[in-house]
Amino acid sequence: MANTMEYAKVFQSELDKQIVESSTSGWMEENASQVIYYGGNEIKIPKVTLKGLADYDRDSGYAGGAVTYSYETMSMSMDRGRRFRIDALDVDETGFAVAAANVASEFQRTQVIPEIDSYRYSKLAQAAGITKYSYTPAKTTVLSTLIDQITEVREVVGGEGELVICMARSVYDMLMLSSEVTHSIDNGNFTQGGLDLNIRTICGAAVIPVPSSRMMSKYDFDSSDGFSAASGASQINWIICPKDAPIAVSKTDNVKIVTPEQNQFADAWDIDYRKYHDLFIPDNKKAAIAVCSAGAASD
Repeated sequence: MANTMEYAKVFQSELDKQIVESSTSGWMEENASQVIYYGGNEIKIPKVTLKGLADYDRDSGYAGGAVTYSYETMSMSMDRGRRFRIDALDVDETGFAVAAANVASEFQRTQVIPEIDSYRYSKLAQAAGITKYSYTPAKTTVLSTLIDQITEVREVVGGEGELVICMARSVYDMLMLSSEVTHSIDNGNFTQGGLDLNIRTICGAAVIPVPSSRMMSKYDFDSSDGFSAASGASQINWIICPKDAPIAVSKTDNVKIVTPEQNQFADAWDIDYRKYHDLFIPDNKKAAIAVCSAGAASD
């Protein structure tokens, strides 16, 4: 029974690719391109320290300034997993690869991606330095409220840099129906993973609609079965942030496949799936992140 190792490698690579391309927050993983990962829950994030400008001296010339380039080891706090069991009578060896790929892909689409999105948005909202709480969106005020916060973010970051607006679907649909929006909305291109997406932009910022259930202020991640919005959590209307601010990492670690011949507990194929993920926001980026929610600050 060869090929189980090859299956595992292919599954691992394709499952990570699916997260980046199919999640609404997949664009956040572009900022993790320099992250080093060797397996497990630890990653190494590059850290650069530079000195500022100094006076030029006509005798001694330029003031010296060392560059410190190091890596900071961080631990991913989300360590999640699941075992899938496919009975040997349901698939033979030749049909296993297709069946396993379908099961893993559907599991990620319906369970993993919504959980990762929800975790990232709640954590990003909690880090925001610009806040507007207890706002209930209305067609007559949603656009002006949004533009006010975009302006606040631009005041922090300056005119440069790409902004992203992650917006609850219910608010996005209301915004599209606003009579004001026809004067402020354009189409634009947005890259995520290997995909080029055509999306709406407002004041030059890309607007990404997100299922409203993934835009809550807090979540409970159950130790045995999925996740849900925490008691008292409030609806996040939108989050505005520089595209390069959040560093998202998700890794499918060490997919294990046990054949029916090797399985000591059942006449079945076992697929062990383990996913590490987390979101890191550098301290110097938090002041440029804005959140607007329907609830109070403590929700």
